[in-house]
Amino acid sequence: MGLLTFKGGIHPDDGKRFSKDQPIKALLPTGDLIYPLSQHIGAPANPVVAVGDHVLKGQMIAEAGGFVSAPIYASVSGTVKAIAPHLNPTGGRVNSIVIENDGEYKEVEYPEVTPLEDMSKEDILNAIGTAGVVGMGGAGFPTCVKLKPAKPVDTILLNGCECEPLLTADHRVLLEYADDIIFGLRAVLKTTGAQKGIIVIEDNKPDAIELMQKKVADIENMEVFVARTKYPQGAEKTLIKRVMGRKVPS
Repeated sequence: MGLLTFKGGIHPDDGKRFSKDQPIKALLPTGDLIYPLSQHIGAPANPVVAVGDHVLKGQMIAEAGGFVSAPIYASVSGTVKAIAPHLNPTGGRVNSIVIENDGEYKEVEYPEVTPLEDMSKEDILNAIGTAGVVGMGGAGFPTCVKLKPAKPVDTILLNGCECEPLLTADHRVLLEYADDIIFGLRAVLKTTGAQKGIIVIEDNKPDAIELMQKKVADIENMEVFVARTKYPQGAEKTLIKRVMGRKVPS
């Protein structure tokens, strides 16, 4: 598909050269960890642990508090030190679970994974909801709710533009987790009933474009859309207008 653009926008120095070739690294947290129970839009999660409990990495420490809510899991092993109000990233004070990290990172035993082809739409939604997956925007909207559209959906856009200067997280994920991205898009297509998936990548990521084009070459209902680099291309409404040529309600 040819390179296209949209009216307006700016072209700042993207600064991608500083980190685009640096592989993703896993960092182990240290010290006490604070888990706000309101870290997503909707109802706060409800604690399922008490002060003094020992928890494992991957253990649920708070369950969803409503339809628009998400469970929270420990990212370390350790002891629940407190459940009390703490500041969250937006500056408010919300009830939070404090875990004293024991530095051992012992994990729970995870259930066996069911093949995607053996899962129904409801199975996929339940798995996503149980896992506590939320959007990475400021609202942290629960993904299982987002995948229950009120109207029929014919196309899923996978936003790999990352138009903001300096950021290269999407770029590295595209390069290092291409098969996982394809798997996730397959799951979303099956869940929403959409007939087509389009992976949108800006032209300043030629290595990611080449890799993803190879990955989808033999997949009938997926394709890569190459977009000219311009800010704010990654904004949802701009992206939909750009790729689909549709008007989006304000």
